[in-house]
Amino acid sequence: MIPPVRHLAALCALGAALTSLTGCGTPQEPRVARPAGPAHVSNPPSRPPTLAPGPAGLTPVFSSAPRTADKTVALTFDADMTADQGARAAAGEHFDNPGLIAALRALKVPATVFMTGRWAEEYPEQARSLGRDPRFEIANHSYSHYAFTDDCYGLPTVPEDRMRADVERAYTAFRKAGVPDAMPYFRFPGGCYDRRALRAVSGLGVTAVQWDVVSGDAFATDADAVARQVLDGVRPGSVVVMHCTRSAAPTTERAVRTVVPELRRQGYRFVKVSELIGAASRRR
Repeated sequence: MIPPVRHLAALCALGAALTSLTGCGTPQEPRVARPAGPAHVSNPPSRPPTLAPGPAGLTPVFSSAPRTADKTVALTFDADMTADQGARAAAGEHFDNPGLIAALRALKVPATVFMTGRWAEEYPEQARSLGRDPRFEIANHSYSHYAFTDDCYGLPTVPEDRMRADVERAYTAFRKAGVPDAMPYFRFPGGCYDRRALRAVSGLGVTAVQWDVVSGDAFATDADAVARQVLDGVRPGSVVVMHCTRSAAPTTERAVRTVVPELRRQGYRFVKVSELIGAASRRR
């Protein structure tokens, strides 16, 4: 019911005193407090694909995608540096390979870099640059690059009760270097693992990533031989292991400059490991 005009002034005075009124005689709905936030909220990013745990909850292992008509291949590069090689780096030994990364960018090749935490500490600017470049994804290669099994290419061995901590320490090093979103993928140093190692890292929720094509670039001096070995081995869904260390793999950049155009000529498409794992997960 509309009030008489003579009561309007009194009602206005009353309305000014009430927080639920914003003007003379005009009641408003109560204001409900809402949490502060951005004007537009997008969907949260989806978690990178991983494989389901193996028997008894062991860490799953991925080596290649199913062989299908989709000619995809993932080039992976191990950025190796062990925990005890700091003095060698200080003396001038190069465990990085900027020329290789520049070649991948120039060739527009996506790739997955399996990085040790010690490497990220030694080369934080490069780690950050790779981690923020959408063409690359950073995965875990342990902190120390010490072996998770006995008798693995002469590498020192991580005690079983320190294996998980070694992987976690690498992720911490990535964050400190400015890598925003390292992937939940782990490559055992030297590719050496056993049931004990798979059990030790099973609580981390990672997928262990191996390979089905060995490039042979470690300590190689003949880039053409490395390229031939890759080209002879690649099949649809392959994972190729190479290295991102000038001192230990000096021919890798030249081999890549041969491999990439030839595989493209054969109809292959380069992808990151996450795409291959996603394809494998969908087929299970």
